Amino acid sequence: QVQLVESGGGLVQAGGSLRLSCAASGRTFSSYAVGWFHQVPGKEREYVAAISRRGLSSYYSDSVKGRFTISKDNDKNTVYLQMNSLKFEDTGVYYCAADPWYADSDYRRYSYWGQGTQVTVSS
Repeated sequence: QVQLVESGGGLVQAGGSLRLSCAASGRTFSSYAVGWFHQVPGKEREYVAAISRRGLSSYYSDSVKGRFTISKDNDKNTVYLQMNSLKFEDTGVYYCAADPWYADSDYRRYSYWGQGTQVTVSS
């Protein structure tokens, strides 16, 4: 089992940057693939990025490719999402999620979720 806590959200102007953190407890992130998802009210949770169990492979949605970077810090048992060149459309709640096997773009295939952190991008 693993428990996840997101942090690092806030208010930023368009073109700015934020770094979100997802801290794990219970088990280390080395045992889990981790994904980041974005959600706005009234819409389905949207895939952002994912990283494999060993951290050797990372994946991104087309909308964030070249702007966002997902990474793991095994010493701190934390996964990060570095967000650069933020756009108004990036506004919403960001969730991290963990799965014991595969990094996936479908939120329904993840077993564990954090509480989310709010990101607001002003235009």
